[in-house]
Amino acid sequence: MTEDAKPIQTIAIIGGTGKEGKGLAFRWLKAGYCVLIGSRQAEKALQAAAELKKMLGDSAQVNGLSNPDAALQADLVVLTVPFAAHRSTLEGLKDALAGKILVDVTVPLVPPRVSKVQMPPAGSAAQEAQEILGESVSVVAAFQNISYEHLLQDDDIGCDVLVTGSSKAARTQVLELVGKAKMVGFDAGPIENSVVVEGLTSVLIGINKQYGVQSAGIRITGVPRDSQEKA
Repeated sequence: MTEDAKPIQTIAIIGGTGKEGKGLAFRWLKAGYCVLIGSRQAEKALQAAAELKKMLGDSAQVNGLSNPDAALQADLVVLTVPFAAHRSTLEGLKDALAGKILVDVTVPLVPPRVSKVQMPPAGSAAQEAQEILGESVSVVAAFQNISYEHLLQDDDIGCDVLVTGSSKAARTQVLELVGKAKMVGFDAGPIENSVVVEGLTSVLIGINKQYGVQSAGIRITGVPRDSQEKA
């Protein structure tokens, strides 16, 4: 896997027309990054980019492209597609992702029982992504437990982000992006630990249903907050 720490200036969000992807784009655009919204249909990506410009102003550095073009032009790629499209999307982007960091936000939810943890044979969606893409890509799992309702607001997010991945250098770079998005992140270890982080999403969905809320999250206790916060 690549260990070179290349500066991140342009972020592609594959599946960026969805709520989670658009929320992450909103946060990183506010932090000054250039964001490329990727979609299977470039027209939908352009529409999402226009909506973000309307929210943030014409100075926002955002554009809409097809998934392959967005991945090729980005320094780092974020995947926010439904699990049903996970494998096919990655197989179509394998060449474009070579040598880059992929942040996989996918959760292996299997309708209709989305509050039940159901992991794929690889162990987790992130591990499946690593199997598909091979060692030339550093796969990092993050943001699975953050509700999009939080992302599209300027308020502080009362949920923490657990970051897993086999490359320590890649986890460090993604933790920097977590901080730039005004969230608190924790290095949660190797990619094998992503099974726990992804599984928590189903648990949180179940809690949402039981208590009639929409944005249950997690928070790490026992660690000084200022040791993790990144401006």
